[in-house]
Amino acid sequence: MKLLNKAAFLAANDLAHEDVPVPQLGGSVRIRVMTGAARDEFQEYMRSFGEGPRPTTAIHAALLVQTCVEESGEPMFTMDDIELVRGKSVAAIETMAAAAMRINGLGVQAVDEAAKNSGSDQSDDSGSDSHSHSENP
Repeated sequence: MKLLNKAAFLAANDLAHEDVPVPQLGGSVRIRVMTGAARDEFQEYMRSFGEGPRPTTAIHAALLVQTCVEESGEPMFTMDDIELVRGKSVAAIETMAAAAMRINGLGVQAVDEAAKNSGSDQSDDSGSDSHSHSENP
């Protein structure tokens, strides 16, 4: 494997994605591997619940906000859209969230651990073995 310089490092497209069929919505949604910044924003949102209960749909919606992208690769949502995402059917949310967790190497337990481990910015499963079933944008 070649040694990358800064330009090659920054030019590398390592954000694999997958177009996930969501029959409940009548189409597919593109789910992408989170960037480092997106992962941090997701974990910060998780920490905002403190030790209190974490509503499952809110967690799934926050994950979707960080992983759903337009065909262009631009984020589909912002954190301000969490409640709008939560307004969709639970079946659609769960279909997309399951794909987002798989693509990002997160299990249900890993998502929960991300909220608890405020000092840890990386899970044991980095998701680096994640592969796209479609071409990267």
